[in-house]
Amino acid sequence: MFGRRDIRQLYLKTTIRIKDFLLTEKSREFFVFLFFFFVAAGFWLLQTLNNDYETEFSVPVKLRGIPDNVVLISEPASEVHVKVKDKGTVLLNYMLGKSFYPVTIDFADYATDRDGVVQIYSSQYKMKVQNQLKSSTRLLSIVPDTLEYVYSKGAAKRVPVRLNGELKAGRQYYFPDTIFRPDSVDVFATQEVLDTITAAYTRWLQLADVADTLVRHVALASGKGVKFVPAAIEMTLPVDIYTEKTVEVPLVGVGFPPDKVLRTFPSKVKVTFQVGVGHFRQVTEDDFRIDVPYEELLRLGTDKYEVRLSQIPAGVNRVRFSPSQVDFLIEQLTYE
Repeated sequence: MFGRRDIRQLYLKTTIRIKDFLLTEKSREFFVFLFFFFVAAGFWLLQTLNNDYETEFSVPVKLRGIPDNVVLISEPASEVHVKVKDKGTVLLNYMLGKSFYPVTIDFADYATDRDGVVQIYSSQYKMKVQNQLKSSTRLLSIVPDTLEYVYSKGAAKRVPVRLNGELKAGRQYYFPDTIFRPDSVDVFATQEVLDTITAAYTRWLQLADVADTLVRHVALASGKGVKFVPAAIEMTLPVDIYTEKTVEVPLVGVGFPPDKVLRTFPSKVKVTFQVGVGHFRQVTEDDFRIDVPYEELLRLGTDKYEVRLSQIPAGVNRVRFSPSQVDFLIEQLTYE
């Protein structure tokens, strides 16, 4: 391995060799040649750029002032291509540093009282492009020659927001709720299309192993000829962690004749389940119910009943019983 002394010696030897090379006659001739080469190249470049050239640039287009009840059935072009002619130095300046401002089109200037097709010819916005060019630059053409968009003044109704996606919480976590702000939006479309829309769905969203409350700005998925206002909503996914709880729930006879009563051994079973920490205190034994139908017991042909819940609260899962089976007896009541 190299030590610090070896590295120092190698550095000194390399430096001496470079100095020796630079002081030789051949190196001086090489640098003189290189100097004149770059000078000649510079003059050639200046001469070349002084000639006239033609090139194309893209200029963005922006349609503004669209009313809420107007639905664009076909979107206008997002940009136009302009062909210009000027000296190479000017065109190089456009390429390296010039950014074009959008050609802004006001909807109200071209809309009519009826639905229809709007056509905007390049002659109507040519000056907006020309004003961004230098006075020496000639504007040769604009493509496309005509901007066109089709619109409709749609009917409206209010629809709820729904999630479209696949969301998975992390291990031992779950989503107690999905909160949208706003939770409903206005939808505009033709009456025929509007009748088929029952909800506004978000764009597809896929998340996995979520272990903390998540807030996302989510766009709504709108089809052709459909417009949602607003077009995006804020989605909040609260995250809670599961914990385990046990309650005792009695078995209740259902449908028994007046002279008969159900006796079970034991009379209550332990119900163990998972519930979110935020709902731990809220869920009690009163939220569960174990109904034992009289007719079902008659058909069993045994004195053991398999426990199952007839009522379970929301947000509870992985339920188990202890014991899972109980002995039962249908007792005949006697009246004096």
